[in-house]
Amino acid sequence: MAHTIELTDTVDEAVRNAIVRPLIAYNALQTGISDHRPLIVVLRDEQGEVVGGLWGRTGYSWLYVELLVVPESLRGRRIGSDLLSRAEAEARTRGCSNVWLDTFEFQARGFYERLGYRCFGELAEYPPGFSRYFMTKVL
Repeated sequence: MAHTIELTDTVDEAVRNAIVRPLIAYNALQTGISDHRPLIVVLRDEQGEVVGGLWGRTGYSWLYVELLVVPESLRGRRIGSDLLSRAEAEARTRGCSNVWLDTFEFQARGFYERLGYRCFGELAEYPPGFSRYFMTKVL
């Protein structure tokens, strides 16, 4: 079978889907589980514009939080806690028993620890001069 290899930095959702589809199928075949679902909690301003929120997914009885963003002007008002709490509640409804996420040293490790998360891994020097922390919580 002839093939070519191409390197690109162009985001193409169709290419991503073509890469991930066989991996998802293989994982489902091995585990017998195919329950992955997106979980998004949107934060909008008074004009209805998206200004932040939480982007994640559930699967294998876990919630994975990929992104959590609260604009600086809204921080300190428990909005981040509310976003995370809503995602955790929905994850429980979906049968999840745990959650995991990652955060950089200069971001929100203390915030997550105050909400019951614990660090289970550290990637030092990512980015240089900082660490990336991997955190988990039992729901």
